[in-house]
Amino acid sequence: MTAQRIDGKALAVLKKQETVKEVKAFLNQTGIQPSLHVLLIGDHPPSHIYVQNKRKACEFVGIKSVVHQLPSDVSQADVLDLIRDLNQQKDAHGILVQLPLPQHLNTQEILEALDPKKDVDGLHPYNLGRLLMNKPLLVPCTPQGCLQLIQSVEENIQGKTAVIIGRSLLVGRSLAALLTNYDVTVTLAHSKTKDLKEIASKADILVAAIGSPEFITKDYIKKGAIVIDVGINRLELEDGTSCLKGDVDFKEVASVASFITPVPGGVGPMTISNLLINTVKAAQLHAASF
Repeated sequence: MTAQRIDGKALAVLKKQETVKEVKAFLNQTGIQPSLHVLLIGDHPPSHIYVQNKRKACEFVGIKSVVHQLPSDVSQADVLDLIRDLNQQKDAHGILVQLPLPQHLNTQEILEALDPKKDVDGLHPYNLGRLLMNKPLLVPCTPQGCLQLIQSVEENIQGKTAVIIGRSLLVGRSLAALLTNYDVTVTLAHSKTKDLKEIASKADILVAAIGSPEFITKDYIKKGAIVIDVGINRLELEDGTSCLKGDVDFKEVASVASFITPVPGGVGPMTISNLLINTVKAAQLHAASF
């Protein structure tokens, strides 16, 4: 058995094409161009790359993007002042704080300062609470992308069992709530979980989000399972170059699973496509309030 690769790039292109149509329709109806404001703080190289990719994606679908680049030593008060200003700006529909932040900043306080209706990352307590209540407003982008990838190969996931390895709010806990809302039986596992291999090997759907390169081997996988690899680990090679590896040993796990996402080209493109979807929704929420 060789697993079929789930092409996140191709699915993301389809989602972007749908978003292009939605942006045009919204612009024609309201005269408003959806806009995304990104706070980029410090000199974290991967963050700069991610923001550049987001800007290109915004340009592709017709969303206006504005990057607020702040020095690494910016104060908490200055960041909060900028967020409060953007919360009040009528033409700032979506606000995204690029993570991670410099250590001296209080990430939670900054995220909680966002207007929940402009929180396109879906990480404000209000949005997470609504997700738990199965009354979502803006859903975290990566979990939504994971769900879409799963549904692209298994449309009806009701009654399936899923194991998510990794309990961060950004992915694990949010995805657990999202899958539960679709009537999936979810086990949220982590570094303290006992008998992890045994638990994981019973799952119809396995999601790895632990930040450990190629940690998941075929021993963790039920035959025929759907495997979603959220991990992005940059490894330095002996020749001075680097490569990206997921949390899953792709070649080994592909011999057991039925479907698997690659790294890169799996979850990453879907995260960006859902950021665009959330930005348009934020603009729609803004228009509906007037």
